[in-house]
Amino acid sequence: MKASSISKVTLRQEKLKSGKLSLYLDFYPPIWNPNIKKMSRREFLGLYLIAEPQDKFEMDYNEAILIKARGIRAQREMAIINEEFGFIDKTKKHADFLAYFEDKAKSKYQKWEIVYKHFCEFTNGRCLVKDVTIGLCNDFRSHILSLRVKKKKYAKIATNSAAGYWSTFRALLKMAYREGLLNENINDHLESIDWEEPKINFLEIEEIRRLATTPCKVDVLKRASLFACLTGLRISDILQLKWDNIEVSPDGGHCMRICTQKTKTQATLPLNEEALSYCGEPNRGLVFKGLSRAHTREPFKSWLKAAGITKKITFHGLRHTYATLLITNGTDIYTVSKMLTHKNVATTQIYAEVVNQKKRDAANSITLK
Repeated sequence: MKASSISKVTLRQEKLKSGKLSLYLDFYPPIWNPNIKKMSRREFLGLYLIAEPQDKFEMDYNEAILIKARGIRAQREMAIINEEFGFIDKTKKHADFLAYFEDKAKSKYQKWEIVYKHFCEFTNGRCLVKDVTIGLCNDFRSHILSLRVKKKKYAKIATNSAAGYWSTFRALLKMAYREGLLNENINDHLESIDWEEPKINFLEIEEIRRLATTPCKVDVLKRASLFACLTGLRISDILQLKWDNIEVSPDGGHCMRICTQKTKTQATLPLNEEALSYCGEPNRGLVFKGLSRAHTREPFKSWLKAAGITKKITFHGLRHTYATLLITNGTDIYTVSKMLTHKNVATTQIYAEVVNQKKRDAANSITLK
């Protein structure tokens, strides 16, 4: 454990409705609590003081309870100090790593939940902190690479999907090390899974217009899809978009103030009137009420087919469409990066390459022969 992550342990009291004082330990920063199976600042000791002792007997009782509580506080602090010098606290060593993973996955996005399920399956539903070794992690890396996709007739998992899963798991390991659950940064000993250059599938402006005039059985899906084409928001952010996120901007137009679910990036994004029109009548709560991820699968494919679009395009492809249209219309790469809430402009560069390819194809289509 790094010295900067050592917790300060303070004995505190909390007054209960019964009038008694409940004793608890306050850890700062938070530590892993194996009893509640998550990071926590508090550990209630199950010890109570009499708030207003009436005689010597009750005062002696309080003193005895305080001595016991102080002893527990000292034990907890010693366990933390010992770990600083490389000794593994037995309580933490036998903590449930799967419970820790599940707790983190709940606060993240869908990919974390998927990786958690794969790791749970890989470990047969049981993994303690002491089991998380370099060997176990390398075996899980091999497991990821060997996964088969049921929806694709058990075809081998795509390289980039495997790379994404592995990257997520390594992020978990880094988090567990920083929070003091793991004594060693196991990532230092693990190899990455190389990403392949992704193929960007997107719609041309004519295809978007065709979609806009094609009836869709799920109205909220149609509105959300056209909204995605005009804003580039991910499905995760569209699903959680609320009317409170939409404001009137200083220039008289509208904007969205959001925190992206995937990268936890705070962003203020312009919202043009056409995109706003697909939100429907202003209300409370969610903007696209009734929309679910299930709508972005078969119903989305059926709608594309009805519009005569045969390209293999997913709902996420509408985000690619937005980025490609921006660059095609002359928007600089830095601005596009900000509009997409990318943390690194290098991530956005792939869209510029797509547009350059479109230009080359257009030039090559002209021939005098």
